Amino acid sequence: MNAGTLEIRNLQVIYGGAIEAVRDVSLKVEPKQIVALLGANGAGKSTLLKALSGVLDDEEGTIESGAITFDGHDLAGLKPVDIVHRGIVQVPEGRRLFPSLTVDENLDMGGFAATPAQLTERRTVVFELFPRLAERRKQIAGYLSGGEQQMVAIGRALMGGPRVLALDEPSLGLAPIVIDLIYDIVRRLNRDLGVTVLLVEQNAQRALGLASYGYIIERGRIVLDGPSARLVGNADVREFYLGVTGADRKSLREVKHYKRRKRWLS
Repeated sequence: MNAGTLEIRNLQVIYGGAIEAVRDVSLKVEPKQIVALLGANGAGKSTLLKALSGVLDDEEGTIESGAITFDGHDLAGLKPVDIVHRGIVQVPEGRRLFPSLTVDENLDMGGFAATPAQLTERRTVVFELFPRLAERRKQIAGYLSGGEQQMVAIGRALMGGPRVLALDEPSLGLAPIVIDLIYDIVRRLNRDLGVTVLLVEQNAQRALGLASYGYIIERGRIVLDGPSARLVGNADVREFYLGVTGADRKSLREVKHYKRRKRWLS
């Protein structure tokens, strides 16, 4: 296995001792790769990231079976801070900033384990990527726009010096022009800084346009995976995730057939 490979094998996650949220999920993210994890609300995407980041305990979730490894080392059972120290940092859905702190203070929280020299160097990188944050560094984060808050959330993650950046729904609730900016930054992080990216999204078209490989998760299990170009060309993916339909369905029978055609769920 290559150094820096993130691998999830046959993972099962249970909430409250009874509810199975993730079932027998396996995926791999190679170094310096962008991988997309796609699925609808409730499919298990965020649960997978929480398991990866070690924060399932906050919601009474547990890993019942399977393994999560990075660099060949098992991450299961590690505290979140130890997972960050190993180089895996998550940008959570909904930003989860410290709203009463300034932009600078939020960035400091992301670099809690860094040396003063590292803090200075990483902050410089963040402000080069997001010049708007440099202009607003003394402003209270809770008063920023949604797009600016997403920039702070990504910047805070970068202050941890990630080798793997896990992004949970980074485009959620943002205007198209802001999504363009966020995706361009993610592309630059991967291309110029060599950051590996696990991108969790509902916006399949945008995610597959950025990633080299994709997984589709439904009802807690991976139902399809492959190179992004192959997924984009898959008829079911095009219809159910990209909104590209074939001929008009003219009868109720055809509509029922359409609803049943997610053959991977059988």
